[in-house]
Amino acid sequence: MNHKDYLWLETRDLQPRMKQPIQGFINFLLVTALFLIVWWICMDPRGILRWYTPQYGYMYIRWILIASIWQAYIFNFWPFSYKFMETRHPLIKGIILITVNLGIVGFMVWIFYYSIIGRLSIPYLSAPVLTELGMSSFFAREYSSLAILMMAAIASWLSPIWPVCFENHPWHGMKQPARGFTVWAWTFLLTTYIFLCLMHPHYHVLFYPWQEFAAAFPWWYKFAHTLSGNFNVGWVMCGTISIWLLELTFERYPFCLIKKQPLRGIAGFFGVLVFALVMFATFNLLQDISWGVAVEGAKRLYAPDWRYLHSGELACMILVPAMVLNFYFDNWPKKYAPSINIAIRCLIILVTTGILHYLYYKFSPPILGTQPGYSHPQQFPMAPVILWINIMLYHNWFMDLYPGKKLASREEYLLNPSIVAEKV
Repeated sequence: MNHKDYLWLETRDLQPRMKQPIQGFINFLLVTALFLIVWWICMDPRGILRWYTPQYGYMYIRWILIASIWQAYIFNFWPFSYKFMETRHPLIKGIILITVNLGIVGFMVWIFYYSIIGRLSIPYLSAPVLTELGMSSFFAREYSSLAILMMAAIASWLSPIWPVCFENHPWHGMKQPARGFTVWAWTFLLTTYIFLCLMHPHYHVLFYPWQEFAAAFPWWYKFAHTLSGNFNVGWVMCGTISIWLLELTFERYPFCLIKKQPLRGIAGFFGVLVFALVMFATFNLLQDISWGVAVEGAKRLYAPDWRYLHSGELACMILVPAMVLNFYFDNWPKKYAPSINIAIRCLIILVTTGILHYLYYKFSPPILGTQPGYSHPQQFPMAPVILWINIMLYHNWFMDLYPGKKLASREEYLLNPSIVAEKV
């Protein structure tokens, strides 16, 4: 099989420029510094652009994540050749790929949603259309941004499932860009359908009078005790984190032991779903234990809808140490049996997540410009956390973890495709 049929991220050979843990700490500190600079320029309420409203800026952050997944996992960096990926300096390659990434984000938000879908089909997907209909500019941006970012949140759960769990089956034998467009179309169709089921009913009750002829009544109300779509935001975010934990921390174990597709993909999909629902239920239970049972109709900390949202926020925080451990510290440890390696990693991730949770709520107001407290409307930790993750993805996927690591010569892969298969 031609080596170009393999995922670039799975076949590249990154070599450390210095020993661990020094190179890991250097790279991590550089990425964190860059995240803080980007946050201050684009998002910080005291900064330049001040996009943290909080939904408007988070909409762009979410779509940056989706565009990165499409580039790396769906299209395998097409239309760029393997020669380009192998020979360009990481900084030059990174600038080019990030420019393409931001172009995709701009197209999806301003053309696809604002100018096409929002204008010709569903008005709440376009801030300009809502403004034309008489809504204030602030609420028009917030309502449309929430819908557009929720579409991206669902995509961040479903888009990686096909390359990670199903290994692009049954289209794995197709060449790029045919395979990329096929998998993209299929996962985007699923994303749109799930959005209509999980988030569209939220807009039934968001506007006054209720839109009973345009959207179904929130079907989750009877058991979730809230009309808010935050119920679905919470468990979908747990699903997003679950698929990436499977990819990064678990290294697709134990589903990689299933040899045949689509059985492996089906098992992986439902395994991720069950893991996500267990995570969601656990976080809800921990909040009930900490603060008492949520009360229907209550506000802020005691509101069911905020509790569900916070479960998703807690899940997002798990992904930061999981990525740091995988990207910058070589997914330590690797010398034991897979189950033992995974158990140690999970323990590290849980402990560091608790530390991150404490540090975030203590220091985010002075550092990031957010409001103090857990449930303030402008305290929305998913925005900075996902931006931090985006910067790490840029650094790893687009820049080969430069300067801590370097891309080794790939001549052996070009001459002997069997080595690629062995590495995969």
